[in-house]
Amino acid sequence: MRASDVADAADVLSEKTHLITDRRMVPGAPSTTTTMLPASEAAKIYQTNYVRNSRAIGVLWAIFTILFAIVNVVCFIQPYWIGDGADTPQAGYFGLFHYCIGNGLSRDLTCQGSFTEFSAIPSGAFKAASFFIGMSTVLVLTCIGCFALFFFCSTGTVYKICGWMQLAAGTCLILGCMIYPDGWDSDEVKRMCGEQTDKYTLGACSVRWAYILAIMGIMDALILSFLAFVLGNRQDSLMSEELLGDKTGNNAI
Repeated sequence: MRASDVADAADVLSEKTHLITDRRMVPGAPSTTTTMLPASEAAKIYQTNYVRNSRAIGVLWAIFTILFAIVNVVCFIQPYWIGDGADTPQAGYFGLFHYCIGNGLSRDLTCQGSFTEFSAIPSGAFKAASFFIGMSTVLVLTCIGCFALFFFCSTGTVYKICGWMQLAAGTCLILGCMIYPDGWDSDEVKRMCGEQTDKYTLGACSVRWAYILAIMGIMDALILSFLAFVLGNRQDSLMSEELLGDKTGNNAI
C-alpha cells in the first residue's frame, strides 16, 4: 500500500469523527445514546396513570353500589323468601312482612301484611328481619346520596364514609338472613308448610329467589365496602405524595 493511500484513509476517518462529534453537539439532533427520564417526570407519568385507573375503578364501584341498592330494595319488598311446594297443605308464599296463603277450597290466595302495619307481621323474628333488611336498604340508599359529597369533600374521606355504610348494610343483611328462619315456627307458616315446620326447618316448603338474592347481597356489600376502603386509602396516599412533591419543589426554589 502506498503512503498516499494511507494518508487519504486517515483524512476520511478524521472527517467522519468530526461529523459524529458535531452531530451530538447540535441541539435537537438525534442521539445514539439512550437517555432516561428524570425522576420528577417519571413520577408525574406514574401519578397520571394512577389517577386514571383509580377513577375507572371508582366509576365501576359506584355502578355496582347502585345495583346493590336495587337488589336490596327488591329483597325488602318482594314476598318470595319462602314458598309452597308439591306436598304443602296450602299454596302461598312469605316475604319479610307480606305473605299470601290459600284457603284450600280455591286457587285464590289471601294476602296480608304491610310494613306500615308492623304489629300485623305474624312473627317476632319476621319483624326483626324486616327491621334489619329495611335498615340495610336505608344505609345503601344513603350511601348513594353521599356521592354528592365528592364535589365538596376529600375523595378519600367520601370513599371511607361509603365503605362504613356498605359494611353496616352488609351486617344488617347478615342479621336479617340469620334471624328470618327463626320465625318459621309461626302458625301462619305451619298452615302453609305443614306441622313438620319448625325454626330453621321448612317442612314441605322451599326457599325462594328473594332469600337467595339477599344472601348474595351480603357478599356484594362486603366486596364493595372492602373496595371502598382500598380506594379511600389510595386517595390518601396520593394526596400525601402530592403534598410531599409540592413541599420539595418549594424547598428547591
